[in-house]
Order: sequence, then structure tokens, then C-alpha cells
Amino acid sequence: MSRIAIVDYGTGNLRSVSQAVRAAAPDCEVLVTGCAQDIARADRVIFPGQGAMGDCMRNLEASGLKDTVLQALAQKPVLAICIGLQMLFEKSDENDCAGLGLYKGKVIRFPQAALMTASGVRLKVPQMGWNTVQQRQHHPVWDGIADGSWFYFVHSYFVAPEDDTLTAATTSYGLPFVCAVARDNVFATQFHPEKSADAGLRLFANFVHWNP
Repeated sequence: MSRIAIVDYGTGNLRSVSQAVRAAAPDCEVLVTGCAQDIARADRVIFPGQGAMGDCMRNLEASGLKDTVLQALAQKPVLAICIGLQMLFEKSDENDCAGLGLYKGKVIRFPQAALMTASGVRLKVPQMGWNTVQQRQHHPVWDGIADGSWFYFVHSYFVAPEDDTLTAATTSYGLPFVCAVARDNVFATQFHPEKSADAGLRLFANFVHWNP
């Protein structure tokens, strides 16, 4: 039986994530845990985050799990969600916060000048609600998910990778932005698959069966 650890470092929508993963992968052992040994023993790791990136980074440091998460990112399939994605990069404009530095690039806020529709309607920040996702990589985690499918977003910042080959998907909210990245054993999304109905469940199921 495959063992999936959902990292609990005091932030993130853990209950919704765990319920969605159990629904998508009923044959797997799913454990919400703040124990480094549990995460090290897991076959796969889900790294969520919710709120402000600065708070998430401080909580991760205080939990003592930073090195454990970095080891998982180097060694086993990892799905990062929302702030979990943002934390993979070097720095965020939100409170001038440093990230884990796995990827080069930064996290930036939606620019006010771009937050206008073609009809002149001002867009609100945070983006909160459903939006379509355009796939930019042929990746096993997208299997069975149509290009342009709807996923649920709640965020005010987005990642700007220096290396465009990281980009697994984009979406548009006033301007196009990267909403998913993928490389080697890591897949990460700005949107919340646990809140994204059938498309989100399929993404979790694909992650569980993905062998990078």
C-alpha cells in the first residue's frame, strides 16, 4: 500500500486536502503529519500552504520540518499546493520574504495596472474563484484532464520563474501568469485541487500513480 504524507506545519487546508486525496486514492494510506519520520517513510508527499508566505515560512522553520521537506523535494514525488508552490522559489514580494530556493524566480503581486477586463471592469485581489487552466507541458499529472479545465483559486501573488521550461500551466487574471510548475519529481499548483471538483480529484489520482 502506497503511503502519502500531507505535511502539517501549522498552515494549510489540511482537512480538505486529506479528504480529497482519500477520495481520489482509497487504496492508499493517507497521513496528515508533522512528524519528520512519517514524512521520510512516505512514498509520496503533499506540501500545502495557505495564508501569507512569510507566515508559512516561519511556521515551517519553527516546526523543524524544513530539512525534511527539502529532502522530500530532492528524493520522492511531491505535490505542492498554493503557498506550497510559492515557497519553492527564491523570494516573495510579500513582506520581502525568502523562500526555499528550489527554483530561481520570485513571487509577485498582481499589478494594479493589469487588473482590468477588456470591458473595463476592475478585477479584485485576491483572485477568488474558478478559472480555466491552460496546460503547457504534456505531463502524467494532466492525464484525463482536458486543457482549459476549471480549477479553484484563492491568491494575491503568483510565481514568476526565471526558467520558462518549469511552466506546466498558465491562466489569466488581468494578465497571463504561471499557475503550475513541474520538474523531475515535483509538481506544484497555485490553484487548489482539493476545491476543484472532478478535475481536482483526477489530478490527485494522477499524482498518486505518477512514477517520475
